[in-house]
Amino acid sequence: MRKPRATAATSGPDGLAPAGDVAAIVAGTHGDPFAVLGVHEAGKGFVVRCFVPNAEFVTAYTLSGKAAGELSRRDDSGFFEGKLTLRKRQPLRYHARNAGGDWWLTDPYSFGPVLGPLDDYYIAEGSHLRLFDKLGAHVIDHEGATGVHFAVWAPNARRVSVVGAFNEWDGRRHTMRDRRDTGIWELFIPDIGAGQPYKFEIIAPDGVRLPLKADPFAFESELRPATASVTAPPIAHEWGDEAHRTFWRNADPRREAISIYEVHAGSWQLRDDGTFLSWDELAARLIPYAVDTGFTHIEFLPISEHPYDPSWGYQTTGLYAPTARFGDPDGFARFVDGAHRAGVGVILDWVPAHFPVDEHGLVKFDGTALYEHADPRQGFHPDWNTAIYNFGRREVVSFLVNNALFWAEKYHVDGLRVDAVASMLYLDYSRKAGEWIPNEKGGRENLEAVAFLQKMNKELYGHHPGVVTIAEESTSWPKVSRPVHEGGLGFGFKWNMGFMHDTLEYFSKEPIYRKHHHNDITFGLVYAFSENFVLPLSHDEVVHGKGTLLGKMARDDWQKFATLRAYYAFM
Repeated sequence: MRKPRATAATSGPDGLAPAGDVAAIVAGTHGDPFAVLGVHEAGKGFVVRCFVPNAEFVTAYTLSGKAAGELSRRDDSGFFEGKLTLRKRQPLRYHARNAGGDWWLTDPYSFGPVLGPLDDYYIAEGSHLRLFDKLGAHVIDHEGATGVHFAVWAPNARRVSVVGAFNEWDGRRHTMRDRRDTGIWELFIPDIGAGQPYKFEIIAPDGVRLPLKADPFAFESELRPATASVTAPPIAHEWGDEAHRTFWRNADPRREAISIYEVHAGSWQLRDDGTFLSWDELAARLIPYAVDTGFTHIEFLPISEHPYDPSWGYQTTGLYAPTARFGDPDGFARFVDGAHRAGVGVILDWVPAHFPVDEHGLVKFDGTALYEHADPRQGFHPDWNTAIYNFGRREVVSFLVNNALFWAEKYHVDGLRVDAVASMLYLDYSRKAGEWIPNEKGGRENLEAVAFLQKMNKELYGHHPGVVTIAEESTSWPKVSRPVHEGGLGFGFKWNMGFMHDTLEYFSKEPIYRKHHHNDITFGLVYAFSENFVLPLSHDEVVHGKGTLLGKMARDDWQKFATLRAYYAFM
């Protein structure tokens, strides 16, 4: 049950706000600021109340510039109120003054909500498939003003505020409206635009102010080590890849020759000074290289925003934001478009299995286990010291499904290689007896994760024909790449991890001994047609001291090169 919040008492006959409400607004503890601030009826007219710290005098104006009333200061901290000369409710601007000067601001509490009842319905149902158009930060025009609409899911919070340089990171100034049916908090802030760093200040159910949180739906982020989200304009790139997308929409990828080049954008090449290449610089080097070497697709290790370089992106804190390491989001759009015009597809590694526990991220987002399970036997991953998404919560599933749709729609990516699927499918993955909780049937299968993967694949294939999904799944789970209506998980392809392990083991042996191990190279044919397999040589095989593929081959240098060439041809 959600905790009750303070609400405003009815205004007195003179339209004045009760003293308790004034004190709560100034202290930043009021649970429903829209009941106090903004324009309100008082008798046959209207009063307006605002909180403008540092102001000594405030005059209200309509957006068209007509004077609407002089306000009185009720509290020296900056609480003002007064009667208006208006005949109808409308948004207002304020001219604030003090001994040091004057400034203008538009009142966010004089505007109506942006989200509507249909949004509430579909969000609560978990069936909203355009959350990325509703949540996060969007530059919009609303009721005659231009500004940014913020919306975030934090159902158990006492208060949520938007903070940034535009309000001196003061959580009292832009407390959001609580849409209580869904747990969404929203606020339209006029007079700000793209390029503004921001976070959410959240008061937990127990009254504790949490570390400032980045926006789960942020479309752009600051460059690490900074962790704020950034207001971003809609992607402005004009796409020219229709021929590429039409081809793959009409093609059967199982019948096409596909060769994928796996790339870590942060280390493939660097500038002479050791800094990252921009997306445009990567495009100028990487796309021609992929074309010249005969690859049909480039697969990037995760490019979503992440705080820690050595994680290669697999511990992401911003699923909706291309990392700032390589430039702005439009730069990534230009890269994908350039690759498509050259006939090269772009696949992204996607990480819906777990997330890091950095305090500015999703962990205990509203003071409770919101995106993760509260019980560490379900919600903590012992291998990576990360939190595991709660796939049994429809809002979390909707967050992840929408993210898959987002990359396909907004950035035209050709596919998602879904990381660590095996860790999602098994409740006892990397756990000893007593360290995991069985499912409702007493088994070790994560039925909620299965339902999530099936829903994600159904929606992605249904809305974006031509896009493929690939599972990194290392067990014998059946029907990974079979349709959902046949009882499968719905992936288009599955990485054949067994092939990679067996064949690398075979080629690492001296030729004289290989005759005793031909099963390593032939066993894959026993199950080759049980799934739609991709034959991978993964980054996991060449890291942490494992050496290069060349180094895994037997004998001297020329034989290593010859064997590796033969291996590639064999694939």
